[in-house]
Amino acid sequence: MPEKTHRIAWGDVLLTALAPTIWGSTYIVTTELLPPDRPFTAALLRTLPAGLLLVLWCRQAPALRDGAGWARLLLLAALNIGFFQALLFVAAYRLPGGVAAVVGAIGPLLMMGLTWAVDHRRPPALAMGAGALGVAGMAALLLSPGAAWDMVGVVAALAGTVCMAFGTFLARRWQSGGLPVLAFTGWQLLAGGAMLLPVAWAVDPPLPALTAMQVGGYAYLSIAGALLAYALWFRGVARLPSVAVSSLGLLSPVAAVLLGWALLGQALRGTSLVGVVVVLASILAVQWAMARQAAVAPAA
Repeated sequence: MPEKTHRIAWGDVLLTALAPTIWGSTYIVTTELLPPDRPFTAALLRTLPAGLLLVLWCRQAPALRDGAGWARLLLLAALNIGFFQALLFVAAYRLPGGVAAVVGAIGPLLMMGLTWAVDHRRPPALAMGAGALGVAGMAALLLSPGAAWDMVGVVAALAGTVCMAFGTFLARRWQSGGLPVLAFTGWQLLAGGAMLLPVAWAVDPPLPALTAMQVGGYAYLSIAGALLAYALWFRGVARLPSVAVSSLGLLSPVAAVLLGWALLGQALRGTSLVGVVVVLASILAVQWAMARQAAVAPAA
C-alpha cells in the first residue's frame, strides 16, 4: 500500500529530531566509555534490555494472526534494530565518526529513490537538491585529508544506511499489528535484540569486569539511545513523510561533532562551521519541501 500523505506538524518534526540528536552521542560513548572491540555486545546491550522494558510496560502483543504479519514484524526488527545496530557499532569501532557519517548522509537520497520507485511519488526538486547539498555539507563538516577509509568499516556504514532507509520506509507503510508506538517500538527492539544475542555470544570476546563508567555507558545507550530515541523515531515515522524523517538523520553527525567540540576539545572552525550551516540548511529545506508537497497533495 502506498505511503499516505499527511500535513506536517512542526512539533512532530522537532520531537522526531531528538532521536538522531541522541544517536549522535553513540560515537563518543563507544570510544570513551565502552570496552574495546565488542560491537555486537554493545548493540545487544543497547537494544534487548530496552525492548524487554517496553514490552513489559505496554503489555500489548501484536495482533498478527497470519504468517505474513509476523514476517513483516521480524523483517522490520531485523532492518531497524538487528542489522542496523550491529553494523552501526562495527563502523563506530573501525571508522572515525566523520567517515561513517558522510557515508550515512546518503540516507535521505536513498529514501527519495525508494519513494519515487515504489510509490511513484516524485520528491520535490528542492528536496532532492537539498539532500545532495546535505552530503556535500557533511563532507565539509567531517572529512579531513587524512581520514582513514577502513573498507570493512565503510561497507558496514553503507550497509547500515541501506538497512535503516528500507526499515524506515517499510515501517511507515506497515505499522504492524495496530500497535501503539511504544509497543511497536518495544517488540522491534526485543526481536532485534534477540537476533543479536547469538552473534554477540559467538563473535565478541567475553566482557571484562565492568567499571561503573562502563555500566553507565551501556545504560545510557539502552535507555536514552534505544528506548527513548526509537520511541520518538517511530512516532515520527507514523506521522511524517519518510523523506522528511530520513533527512533528520543528518542531525546525528552534527550532534556528534558538537559533542566532540564541547566535551573533548575537538576543533570546530572554518570549513567545519560552514559544513554545520550547510547541513542544517539542507535539513530545513527538505522539511519545508515535504511540508509543501503534503499540503498540496490532498487538493491534487
